[in-house]
Amino acid sequence: MKSVVFMGTPDFAVPALQALIDSPDYDVKLVISQPDKPQGRKQVLTAPPVKQLALRYDIETYQPATLKSDDAFEKIASFSPDFIIVSAYGKILPERILNIPVYGCVNLHGSLLPKYRGAAPIQWSVINGDKKTGVTTMLMDAGLDTGDILLISEKIISEEETAGEVFDALAALCPELLIRTMKGLEDGSVIPVKQNEEEATYVSVLSKDMSVINWNDSAKNIHDLIRGTDPWPVARTFYNGKILKIYTSKVSDGAFSGVAGEVRVDGGKIYVTCGEGTCLCLGDIQLEGSKRMSSEDFLRGRSFPKGYIFSEEG
Repeated sequence: MKSVVFMGTPDFAVPALQALIDSPDYDVKLVISQPDKPQGRKQVLTAPPVKQLALRYDIETYQPATLKSDDAFEKIASFSPDFIIVSAYGKILPERILNIPVYGCVNLHGSLLPKYRGAAPIQWSVINGDKKTGVTTMLMDAGLDTGDILLISEKIISEEETAGEVFDALAALCPELLIRTMKGLEDGSVIPVKQNEEEATYVSVLSKDMSVINWNDSAKNIHDLIRGTDPWPVARTFYNGKILKIYTSKVSDGAFSGVAGEVRVDGGKIYVTCGEGTCLCLGDIQLEGSKRMSSEDFLRGRSFPKGYIFSEEG
């Protein structure tokens, strides 16, 4: 039985950890995650999902503020792991930790590397309207997602899928891909392949600022932004000075003259003029201070005067 140290924090990493716990071939000695954080309106200090799973199985957990300290290095090295598995952990591993495990540090990354290195690769694949994404297992090195590729599992992205839905689908691919990768490293059937640096792209974390809709953009691009920022930070515009979050939409076949951001109500639905002569039909929306609801329900208590234009600031 091979010993494993697992590093991960959010929901995305849970299925992979569960697979290792369930496997008769691997023994998870230690689980490392980011520190507990306050959550919800009452700001209750809450353990991340990976830690919660580890505690249910009485696996030792460790939440260092940094991995650069001697304490962190000595703690991990004391378990003499055959593998260190990393999935959405959120910190760069120092080179001396990368050198600890017998078979190396294996990372589960939510993109088809070398595309979308860095943070939020799943969300950006949706925002950019990609037709395909996947999970890559990678042998980690000192760079940011620059290590040699081991195996890849692909997934088609439908035109209506949100980042949250793609996130869940990719997380579900991780268990089988991870076990297959680890077995392949053990028996030599998986050969690391260097990434093509000429094809490499990097993406940043999402922010609320980038989720504000520019109605001069095409309806397709805005629709992809709406999908890619659900469940966070959620695409938004402004209605009478208040934030209006938009969760779902459809690109309309029709179009009408008017300036970008101009609203038309037709058949109980909200249509918005976008750039390039396109039009978007809004689905679920949420006005600041209210709950999420369908556009039809929204219109039961509110209206848009003729020629109303959504603004990009409150």
